[in-house]
Amino acid sequence: MKLIYNLGILLYYALVYIASFFNDKAKKFIQGRKDVFSFIASRIVYNDKFIWMHVSSLGEFEQGRPIIEAIKREHPEYKILLTFFSPSGYEVRKNYDGAEIICYLPMDTSWNAKRFVRMVNPSIAIFIKYEFWGNYLSELKKNNVPTYIVSAIFRKEQVFFKSYGGWYRNFLFNFKHLFVQDKNSQDLLASIGIKNVSIVGDTRFDRVLAIAKASKELPIVEAFKGGKRVLVAGSSWPKDEAFMLPYFNEHPDMKLIIAPHEIHESHLEDIISKLNRPYVRYSKTTPEEAAKADCLIIDCFGLLSSIYRYGEVAYVGGGFGVGIHNILEAAVYGMPVIFGPNYQKFREAVEMVKVGGAFPIQDGAEFAKVVNDLLDTDSDSFNRAAAEARQFVADNCGASDAVLAALFGPKA
Repeated sequence: MKLIYNLGILLYYALVYIASFFNDKAKKFIQGRKDVFSFIASRIVYNDKFIWMHVSSLGEFEQGRPIIEAIKREHPEYKILLTFFSPSGYEVRKNYDGAEIICYLPMDTSWNAKRFVRMVNPSIAIFIKYEFWGNYLSELKKNNVPTYIVSAIFRKEQVFFKSYGGWYRNFLFNFKHLFVQDKNSQDLLASIGIKNVSIVGDTRFDRVLAIAKASKELPIVEAFKGGKRVLVAGSSWPKDEAFMLPYFNEHPDMKLIIAPHEIHESHLEDIISKLNRPYVRYSKTTPEEAAKADCLIIDCFGLLSSIYRYGEVAYVGGGFGVGIHNILEAAVYGMPVIFGPNYQKFREAVEMVKVGGAFPIQDGAEFAKVVNDLLDTDSDSFNRAAAEARQFVADNCGASDAVLAALFGPKA
């Protein structure tokens, strides 16, 4: 089985290498790993004490970030090595100032794992959520490196819990401790003999709370709001916009801030072509112009988490595709959240629906019904949903502190 695994890693790399001649993301995947060992070696000083954190992409980075920043604040004797698997994470956060070294993870071959662990000699290794690389985990265990997984979530469909998954189950026995999001994950692990497990929840709650506390003042958005009720559409896709924009056109009593997931010019022009009310683009307007518009199009990245604070209700896109985007960035401000039907794999969404802070929809008709109810000034629905959303985030914070206490002991 190990031979098949290693061959699979090499085959995957070969396929990405071929794709790199035609695909920019694949090209970055290959080029980013070309000189990674010399890059790491040039930045390590003898006797440095490193904590290695590995994340897959941007979402997992946001889960790991509260732990990195707590370590830097409370244990400055350690340096941080942060590795990414995916270009979509690395390219966005390669200049993050919370880590001394940021790079791609070399492919999980036996040779790469031995060389990497020997070179870095980490004091602690932390993997986030779904990252299970057999050769790295085995090598860390051989070198007595305490290794943890944080914000993990397990489902019975995973190979670890199949009758033929024995070899893969061994991956999990290499962790000193597993910090999981829910009891179902703990029970599944117990069913295969893994008891070194704690339910601490999801560190993203800590992250969004920190973001909210440090949110930016945005004069353009403040002027745009002008005391009106605002729907904020975050990370929207064309399938979301197909029913959202007609609804907006027909409801002059509300304003719309739309931050599409993709901001290339053709997508922005498509949105504009569907608007029948005055609009402005964030990068091309002033507070004075924005105050006169009904729709504010966010045509740049990095603002959405601060923009949510200016709205009453949030619609988060992706639910008519592979899955919803981050709903916690809106919920932390006490915003009821609406999203499409593909949300079941996101624990926070499932739980928010249960408590009444979030509303899944199947189509435009349901969208209109929910928004009408939430934005009706004579309805109590908004106040109830807003309170539940805010309380849900507050009740689920603290995972980062629990992880740090397990790694380093309770605060003095």
